[in-house]
Amino acid sequence: QVQLVESGGGLVQAGGSLRLSCTASGSIFSFATMGWYRQAPGQQRELVASINSGGITYYQDSVKGRFTISRDNAKNAMYLQMNSLKPEDTAVYFCNRYFAPADWGQGTQVTVSS
Repeated sequence: QVQLVESGGGLVQAGGSLRLSCTASGSIFSFATMGWYRQAPGQQRELVASINSGGITYYQDSVKGRFTISRDNAKNAMYLQMNSLKPEDTAVYFCNRYFAPADWGQGTQVTVSS
């Protein structure tokens, strides 16, 4: 049973920073492309960034230059450094495998005030 646990969210003013963490039980991380997703109220969940096992990254245009995704395979962990946060970044953030997603975790709430 794979479990994904996201943490690190919070309330921050526009322009501030947060670092999200994702830990996974089981073998979900092994050679898997992993992604950070977010879901704002009333909107569909969307991919924010992804990273493959070799460290190649992808970013949604709206976060390029502001967010950095990284992973530590030895710790089955993934991170999202978010800088220069904007109110439109407000959402619940989730992590999951990009291909064949596992059951979604609870996510972590990020709220950016203007």
